[in-house]
Amino acid sequence: MNLSQLENYFVDYDVKDELKQHVYGRSIEAFARGDQARDAIVSWDQLEARRTQLRGKFMEAIGGIPACDTPLNPRTTGRVQGEGFSIEKIMFESRPQTYVTANLYIPDGLDSPRGAVLFLCGHDREAKHSEEYQTVCRILVHSGLVVLAVDPIGQGERFSYYEADTGELTVADGIVEHEYAGMQCLPLGDGLARYFVHDAMRAIDYLTTRPEVDPARIGVTGNSGGGTQTSMLMLADPRLAAAAPGTFIMSRQSYLITGQAQDAEQVWFGMSAAGLDHEDILLAMAPRPVLVLAVTNDFFPIEGTHRTFERTKRFWEMYDCGDKLALVEDDSQHKYTLPLAAAAAQFFSKHLLERPAGGTGGKAGLLEQRSLWCTKSGQVRGEIPGARGVHEEVLEHLEVLGQARKRQSPDARKTLALAWLREKVFTGRQESPLYPRFTRLGQLNELSVQSVIWWSQAGMHGHAFLFRHVREEGGDLPVTIGLWEHGTRDLQHHLPAIRRICESGRQLMVLDVSGSGALMPNAINRYDLYAFFGTVHKLTADLFWLGDSLAAMRVYEVIRALEVAEQLTQKHKGDIPCYVTDRFSLYAQLAQALDPRIAGIEGQSKVDSVSSWVKARYYDDYNHIGLVIPGMLRHFDLKDIGD
Repeated sequence: MNLSQLENYFVDYDVKDELKQHVYGRSIEAFARGDQARDAIVSWDQLEARRTQLRGKFMEAIGGIPACDTPLNPRTTGRVQGEGFSIEKIMFESRPQTYVTANLYIPDGLDSPRGAVLFLCGHDREAKHSEEYQTVCRILVHSGLVVLAVDPIGQGERFSYYEADTGELTVADGIVEHEYAGMQCLPLGDGLARYFVHDAMRAIDYLTTRPEVDPARIGVTGNSGGGTQTSMLMLADPRLAAAAPGTFIMSRQSYLITGQAQDAEQVWFGMSAAGLDHEDILLAMAPRPVLVLAVTNDFFPIEGTHRTFERTKRFWEMYDCGDKLALVEDDSQHKYTLPLAAAAAQFFSKHLLERPAGGTGGKAGLLEQRSLWCTKSGQVRGEIPGARGVHEEVLEHLEVLGQARKRQSPDARKTLALAWLREKVFTGRQESPLYPRFTRLGQLNELSVQSVIWWSQAGMHGHAFLFRHVREEGGDLPVTIGLWEHGTRDLQHHLPAIRRICESGRQLMVLDVSGSGALMPNAINRYDLYAFFGTVHKLTADLFWLGDSLAAMRVYEVIRALEVAEQLTQKHKGDIPCYVTDRFSLYAQLAQALDPRIAGIEGQSKVDSVSSWVKARYYDDYNHIGLVIPGMLRHFDLKDIGD
């Protein structure tokens, strides 16, 4: 047998869909529990209790939100006259030195405060000044509504990785930036959503200061990523008088089976486990008016939209106002279409202005995009010294958490940290007998090779190759566990270490953990398995929804592998070290903290600190999501649990 044959070995069990089946099975059970909880609501009090509970859990899931009492320091940087309205170019600070750029559309001839709409942009690079979103805002303002369109993080004039000296991006904008910065939020127990929600809430704070706006009549709309932001605000901010989420409302189960991942701010840790689904987004508003905007040919499945809408109508009927929940759909692909914009204008005019919509506006007369910039350069970080992005805010929060840990004694910190880690690693696992099965594969030069497969937990296998020197065939040898990225699919780079360990009179157990090596999953979408939005990314994000993580699961699998290793020797059960390289050393280090059977860890480029990765402005993000246990740095870093 040669090396290539080994690296492409397929085990004799159908393991490639096990991770998907595990994640989907647990998710579907969680969705069913959420349905049962909502089905049990029969009174106003029960409805209020559920939305209060879910609002609290949502805030907890995203790490809470920053303070809302800091000065907005708003300023108007310019004004543009349109046909029947004006546009003020506004900047305000949602958090100190975090600048939000926005366009405020004001109908001509206002003589008293009136209803306003916060417009939250989807994943368009140009955001508020894009043609699509300009068009929607024009339709709304022509109906007599004041409209505030804000740039989201990483879009419009808010690219966080824009370098003023070169005028270039070092990390791509939009969803790439969201994931890149959002990944570093997770170890702190935060979600990128906390910053999106806070920006939107501060935008409402700003609207309430405007003399043109009645604070009691503020609505919100947006589609795609803006539909996400609208939905989050519906959950988080009870000040809303009306909402029109667009091209986002569906159901978690309908989206789960599309095989698609979601953007970083669209993943809310533990919320499927808490029972939240899109029905809860809608019922959070009852009995206030809600218009669901949808298109038939969306990657957000319309069947999920229909199910959620139909199941939620009864909550408005409980208040005898069933007509205040409505659904409008257009036969289109994913966008805020003209018919949807017209429907939103009618909806907000009725509920915020108490009159029919006025003119319809449209694409004619759209302004040149540069004329809507709030900055001269088109980027906040291009001209405002000290302007902060998410990374800078993460660094600040990391320092706060680090100081909090230091206030504990080392012993107390370690005790609490290990209790938290144990809960994360073991909760939700369905223990199974190992039933290991061995297959002799032959000889690789001076090394004999076996494959061994076992049940790591119910429905999921563990796998390893066992290497030993041929001269030791049949001997009772101590075991070393080898753990590295891609496991048995990457033997070539580790062959010198394999030979060295076997030459020393040991057997080496090269371990595959879920999603890696021979347990590499089948692709469920068009992306590279381990890349951004790829299969492993998507399934790991689904685990986050369940309050779990691939990293915690893999630590559990290392501990289960120790039990297999103990069956491989009679004389050396207390002598099971790990040989590790690079990032996968994290799993061995966490497993060793929980299980003293790991006699030691040796290897190359071990992870020294999770904080050091979070501090890095730039890092290798390929296949990184599988290394994150959300919330870890609230309790410990690696040095806190070491010997």
